[in-house]
Amino acid sequence: MAESDFQIVEADLSKPSHAEGLVALLDEYAGSLEGGGKRLAEHVRLNLPAEIARRPHAHALIAWMEGRPVGLLIAFEGFSTFQCRTLLNIHDVIVSKDFRGKGISKRLFLAVEELARKLDCCKLTLEVLEHNEIAQKAYAGMGFSGYELDPQMGKAMFWEKKL
Repeated sequence: MAESDFQIVEADLSKPSHAEGLVALLDEYAGSLEGGGKRLAEHVRLNLPAEIARRPHAHALIAWMEGRPVGLLIAFEGFSTFQCRTLLNIHDVIVSKDFRGKGISKRLFLAVEELARKLDCCKLTLEVLEHNEIAQKAYAGMGFSGYELDPQMGKAMFWEKKL
C-alpha cells in the first residue's frame, strides 16, 4: 500500500465526507455476522455523526485509501478508578471487506495507541465476541489480553441490560 494513497485521520464529523464515511463503514459492520447481521436503523444513520460529535470524549479515526473511507475505529474516554487516570475504550473497529488483509486494522490500532498516549491514558480497553477468533488473535498480537485482577477470580465478562 503506497503511503501517498493511505492516511488515518481523526474524524471531523462536521465534514460531510467524514460523517458519511463513518456511517457507511459502521453500517457495513452492523450488517456483518460480527456486527449482529442487521444494518443500522434510519434514525441511527441520520443522527449518529452529530451525536458522536456532541460528545467531547469520543474519538473516531477513519482510514482513507485512494480518497475513500476503508477503516474506522471509534473510542470513548473512560476513567480507571484504580489508576486514577483516563483510559480509552475501543468501541467499534471495522475494515471494509474489500480492504481486509492489508494491515489497515493494525495501523488503526497504532493510531489509537498514539492518541491514548497523547491523552495520557493508562490503558486501552475493548470487548470482543468469544467466537470471533480472528479478532482475538489480532488483538492478542497487538498486546491485548483478558482483564483480570486475580486469576482466582477469573477474567472480566462483558454484560449488558437493555433499556
